[in-house]
This record gives sequence, C-alpha cells and structure tokens, in this order.
Amino acid sequence: MIFKTFSGVLISLVIILVFVSPPPQTQLGEISRIFYFHVPAAWVCVLAFFVSLINSIGYLKNRAYIYDLRAVSAARLGFLFSVLALISGSFFARYTWGSFWNWDPRETSILVLLLIYGAYFALRSAVDIEERKATLSAVYSILSFATVPFLVFLVPWVFPSLHPKDSIINSQFKFQIPFPRLILFLFSLLGFSLIFIWMHRMEISIFKLIRRKEEGYFGQV
Repeated sequence: MIFKTFSGVLISLVIILVFVSPPPQTQLGEISRIFYFHVPAAWVCVLAFFVSLINSIGYLKNRAYIYDLRAVSAARLGFLFSVLALISGSFFARYTWGSFWNWDPRETSILVLLLIYGAYFALRSAVDIEERKATLSAVYSILSFATVPFLVFLVPWVFPSLHPKDSIINSQFKFQIPFPRLILFLFSLLGFSLIFIWMHRMEISIFKLIRRKEEGYFGQV
C-alpha cells in the first residue's frame, strides 16, 4: 500500500511540475515538455525487456512456471511502453520535423523492436503445450534482448539522425540539462520505473489468480 501510494504521489507531482516549470528546451518551447514522458517511456521499455530476459534465463535454469509469468508480463509491459515512446516521439517529430513519421533511425529502430517483440507474442499464441510455450518463449526472449542495446542505443548514434544526440548528455558525458530540470527528469525516470514495477507485480498477481481458478493450483513457484 505504501509503495503504491508513494508511486502515485510521485508521478502526480512530476506531471504537475512538468507543466508549471519552464520548458526544458527554450528554442522548441512547450513541445519540449514531452521530453519528460518520452525518454522515461523509452527507458522503461528497455528495463522491462531486461526483466523479461532475466526471468527467461531463470525459467530455463529452474523450470518454475512463475519465471515464465514474470517474463511474459515484463515483455507485455515493455511492448506497451515502446508504443508510448513511439507515439510520444511521433508527436514531437510532427511539431519539430513537420511529419509524424520521417524514417529517422531512432523512429525506425523502435518500430523494429516492436515487430521483434510482437513476434514473441505470436510465438506464444501459436504453441498450446504450456511447457514448450514457456521454453520457446524464454529462448526467444533471450535472443530478442540481444537486439535491444543495438536498436535503442547504437543505431541512433551510428547513423545520421534528426533526433538530438546530446539533449541530455553531451559528447564529454556531462549533463546538458540545468540542475532543477535534471532533478525533475530523474524523478520522472523514477516515477515511470515505479509504475512499471507496480504494474508488473499486479499483473503477476492476476495471472496467479486466473491459473488457480482454472487448474485449482499454481504448480511449482
């Protein structure tokens, strides 16, 4: 209860402060406020896919079904936050570059990431045997995460991009954001991360209840 209350209060304060504080980028003006939501959403999608990776490894090692539940839940939330990052980035692109979609490397890489993890869910829906589904999904999740650092971090830096590369950290690895806005940004990262943890835990609890209802037990956890 304390965790949920703290998360809700924190993200509420972040939302309020985002719209009452000065824009983080003076040249772009009001549209730059989306930065406080777009970047944390992208961060959470990486975090979620990493959690899916860890639990997929855990399933292959222990064969406990709870790891599969955690992995698929994290992958589902990672997919959701990837969509949010893509949509928020498209609104930013429309205002700054004149079009919702420009085939920019950063836009394209997040789209490819969505297709990769979309195939993860297609794989799960195509296999009926629970143990085989969990095993194949775990292997696919591990292989899929190998593309995440490449698509999220490497591609936008290697290829020419409209997306600003030093909006947060410059080439000397120093923060570009003034201190008060940096604090707000870090609180936004924390708030989004806590929201992910809360959603992940809640979905696991729902999965457990459904499985108990359908089978009368929850197997080995």
